[in-house]
Amino acid sequence: MGRKVSIIGAGKVGATTAHLIALKGLADVVIVNRTAGTAQGIALDIREGMPIEGLDVNVAGSGDYSAIAGSDIVVVTAGAQRKEGMSRDDLLKINSQIVSEAAGAIKQHAPDSIVIVVTNPLDAMAYLMMRNTGFSKSRVIGMAGALDSSRFAAFIAEELRISVKEVSTMILGSHGDSMVPLISQTTAKGEQVSKLIEKEKLDRIIARARDGGAEIIKLEQSSAYYAPASSVVSMVEAVLKDSKKVIPCSAYLEGEYGHSGIFLGVPVMLGRGGIEKIMVLEVSDAEKKALDESASKISAMISQIG
Repeated sequence: MGRKVSIIGAGKVGATTAHLIALKGLADVVIVNRTAGTAQGIALDIREGMPIEGLDVNVAGSGDYSAIAGSDIVVVTAGAQRKEGMSRDDLLKINSQIVSEAAGAIKQHAPDSIVIVVTNPLDAMAYLMMRNTGFSKSRVIGMAGALDSSRFAAFIAEELRISVKEVSTMILGSHGDSMVPLISQTTAKGEQVSKLIEKEKLDRIIARARDGGAEIIKLEQSSAYYAPASSVVSMVEAVLKDSKKVIPCSAYLEGEYGHSGIFLGVPVMLGRGGIEKIMVLEVSDAEKKALDESASKISAMISQIG
């Protein structure tokens, strides 16, 4: 096929991401996991379904990081999962070690790749990935706002009983409790959503989107993986197809939105070079204040990494 996407981590997010990439015929896929058999088994299962789809996609599994050599994109999903009652921030210490190891392997074996970080706490892990690989800010991207925005759009469409295609929204800030929905930029059927849904109900929808992962953990006793994987694949597709699509992602800022030296969820244009442009939108005073608070929390978390 010529294009290659490697996924570090064979958990549910990693496995589902691999399956979706294969089903879309976007690239050959390599899954790398500490337990080689797990990665090999998932890869074999996906590959055996490709004749049904009529797709000549190669899917392989390995326990060796060297298998990521030649990757166009490396997706990092490896890490401890949240359990009920845990916040994304609780995972900082253990996942810092995992992401640091992955960063070293990517630097060694896939030095020309673009990296998409999924491991939580997302913004801090993306910062750690960029620092440890030495990659440019355009080549390290955090999967954040794509998922949060999708959850928000799903709940708005459900409330208004309209197609999700008729909802446009954008969520910025940290991937977590301090996410910032841009209500001023959120529309349904072309109208401001604040005119269609009363404030109290809209606030509940925002809270549900913010706590979407925790709600799934409580219901399933398992972390979310279908929607996160779909979010990752939307980013992979935009890069591989050089679509210049604007997607909210965690990106390294150098003055945009008044912040520097941190990763923060902002709208970015994705193309073959990774992040090709950070889109600076007009935000209200309240949204700017919330974004500043979100940035402050991320800065505090980064300081714990050392």
